[in-house]
Amino acid sequence: MIFNLLFIGVGGAIGAISRFGINEIFEKYLFLTSPYATLFVNVIGCFLIGVILGMSLPTKDTSYYFFVIGFLGSFTTMSALSYQTIMIANSNLISALSYIIITVVLTILATYIGTLIAK
Repeated sequence: MIFNLLFIGVGGAIGAISRFGINEIFEKYLFLTSPYATLFVNVIGCFLIGVILGMSLPTKDTSYYFFVIGFLGSFTTMSALSYQTIMIANSNLISALSYIIITVVLTILATYIGTLIAK
C-alpha cells in the first residue's frame, strides 16, 4: 500500500510537471493560449490511457499506479478545462460551448483510438 502511494505520488509529480511544460511550450513557442494546451494534453492523455487499458493493463501493478493513476491522473485535468471554459464564456458563450464539445468529442475519440491501436 505504501509503495503504491509512492508510485502514484511520483507519477503525479511528473504528470503535473509535464502538463506545465506543455502549457509553457504552447504559450511561448506556438503563441497559443492555455485552453489549446489543455485540449492537447487532455487528448494525448486520453489516447495514452486508451492504449494502456486497451493492452489489458487493468492488473493493478506498479505500472498501473505510476502511469494510469499517478502520471495520467495528474497530466490530464478537468479543473483547468472548467476554469478555462468559464474564462472563455465571460467573453463569448458560443466559443465556450464549442470548446466543451470539441474537448469531450476529441478526448473520447482519442481514448477509443488508443484502445483500438493497442489491440
